Amino acid sequence: MKYILLVFTLFFSSCGIKNYEHTQTKIITIKSPKIKFSDVGYLRNSDKSIELELFMAGKSIEKIAINHLICVSDGCMSKRGFNKDYLNEAYPDDTLQNILLSKAIYNGINLSKTAGGFTQKIQDKEVDISYRVESKGVFFKDRKNSIIFNIKDLDE
Repeated sequence: MKYILLVFTLFFSSCGIKNYEHTQTKIITIKSPKIKFSDVGYLRNSDKSIELELFMAGKSIEKIAINHLICVSDGCMSKRGFNKDYLNEAYPDDTLQNILLSKAIYNGINLSKTAGGFTQKIQDKEVDISYRVESKGVFFKDRKNSIIFNIKDLDE
C-alpha cells in the first residue's frame, strides 16, 4: 500500500505547481495538427522543468508543462506520446523541450554555427526540417508534416 501511495504521489506531482527561475515574454506562433496559435506567451523554466503558457486576447488558453512528462489541458503524457499526438511520432522525445530552450535538435545533426546562433537542416523519409536559432528567436519548420514553431522576443 505504501508503494502505491508513493507512485500515485509522484505521478500527480509531475503536473503540480513549479517554481521557475526564468520567465520570458515571447511572441509565439505554433502550427501543428492539434495546435494552431499565434499571440503572446510566457516561457518559464528552471533546471528541471519548462512551462509554455499561451494567451489570446489577454486570457490564458493553454499551458504546456515539460518535466519527465508533458502536461497539457487534456492531461499528462510521455514525451513520445505528446510527439505522436501533437507533433510527429518520428521526432526524438526531447524535440519540443529543445526548441523552447533554443538548443540543437536531433542530437545536433547537420548543425552549422552562425554569428548569432546556429541552423540545422534535417531531411529523411519522415521529416523535412529547417531549424534556426538566433539571438532574438527560434524558427522551426517541418515541410513534410506542416509543423511550424516561431518564437520571438517581444521587443523585436
